[in-house]
Amino acid sequence: MPRRIIDISVALQAGIASDPPHMLPDITYVDHHMSAPRLAEEFGIRVDQLPEGEYAAVEQVRLSTHNGTHLDAPYHFFSRMNERTVPGGEPSWRIDEVPLDWCFQPGVKLDFRHMEDGYVCTPADVQAELKRIGHVLKPLEIVVVNTRAGSRYGHDDFIHSGCGMGKDATLWLLEQGVRVTGTDGWSWDAPFSLTRQKVQETGDAGLIWEGHRAGREIGYCHMEKLSNLETLPADGFMISCFPVKIHRASAGWIRAVAIIEE
Repeated sequence: MPRRIIDISVALQAGIASDPPHMLPDITYVDHHMSAPRLAEEFGIRVDQLPEGEYAAVEQVRLSTHNGTHLDAPYHFFSRMNERTVPGGEPSWRIDEVPLDWCFQPGVKLDFRHMEDGYVCTPADVQAELKRIGHVLKPLEIVVVNTRAGSRYGHDDFIHSGCGMGKDATLWLLEQGVRVTGTDGWSWDAPFSLTRQKVQETGDAGLIWEGHRAGREIGYCHMEKLSNLETLPADGFMISCFPVKIHRASAGWIRAVAIIEE
């Protein structure tokens, strides 16, 4: 059967507004000619003895586990998880403890590109979209949210764009058995800059990171900085999002892809 693979990851790139200034990645590129002198010195030969004076291309990368397209582990959200089912909760799983069977499951896309920047989605919004696309959620399906932010990646307003998922909406998904979600925004929650305004107006600190904090009650993972979600159908595809195995980390980079059997 023919298979189509759609890349839903962003490229890890320096020099663009992919994150707040203090979190930006840095990539140093060393090309074939730049690396040649050091190798020639190591072997005691001249550079011109190497094929066309070239050696190897290599990159040095300085980044956070939350740069690029990545999967957040429950440990990122809070030190405890599953407080609904375990008295007092249990230690949150780190990225090297996340069950791999969570990371390769059927996908469902919610199209929230029409939601205004900073809007916090509710269970009713999720239920209305599922009704529109005619889909009933099944346990372990991966739910991805297509927001306006996907069209702004690489632009200065990216981290301020798109809607976010509220605590109640996140918990509703988790109650249906969903354990991995994702967004093309910088955060699963609404942009910090817009949430800050609401907190300052209301004094309600509970609005901060409310979608993430749902993991205290039911442990889950989510992907951030997805891409190309607008090219996906509403359902009928698989998502692969295996994280890089980083010891005791709060997240791991992923090459997220959607797989469509045609």
